[in-house]
Amino acid sequence: MSIAVSTPSGRTRLAVVGALLVLVALVAGVLLGRATASSAPATPSATSAEAGFARDMQTHHAQAVDMAILVREATDDPEVRLLALDILTAQSQQMGQMFAWLVSWGAPQTSTEQPMAWMSRPALDGGHDEHSESHVPGERMPGLATPEQMAALADAEGVEAERLFLELMTEHHIGGVEMAEAVLARTELPLVANLANGMVQLQSKEIDYMRELLEARQ
Repeated sequence: MSIAVSTPSGRTRLAVVGALLVLVALVAGVLLGRATASSAPATPSATSAEAGFARDMQTHHAQAVDMAILVREATDDPEVRLLALDILTAQSQQMGQMFAWLVSWGAPQTSTEQPMAWMSRPALDGGHDEHSESHVPGERMPGLATPEQMAALADAEGVEAERLFLELMTEHHIGGVEMAEAVLARTELPLVANLANGMVQLQSKEIDYMRELLEARQ
């Protein structure tokens, strides 16, 4: 029954299921990332745009996974729950891939540089694109929700949670697309370009879909 979802035991059970799904997707991503990184023609440096993207996008994705788990605990709506599951599994797998890249490249998972420093570097054509001009290293990543917004989502229920999730995740995806487009302007490595292109395509479609779902809930 749907009422069980709102009980503490129901929430705990859903949180455990969500964590297991994340773990499975992460492991699958790590295995895929190892396979693709081992066949890559070049090894990016620890301070490269590719390494910076892999680190920062893992952080960005981790928040999306948290939001997806929260909304699946807060609503019974099948459309929103399925969307959240898709985001949870896809982004967990991608996190695993990027983690494996850094391991294969011999690059640390953390950096002494400020977050998003790679995004301010010149593009491959030697110029500064719109992304480098719109973001300052060390500032909040594009689209990242604030702690207050995450707390509000954790407290919300039902349609209120659905609306807040759709609003926050739309902005989150817009920021993710911006980051993916920025690395595409700064890499010639096929495995990085392929993943970034996939992110742009999938998240752009999800943005359109989330706007439709949000409009239906106004």
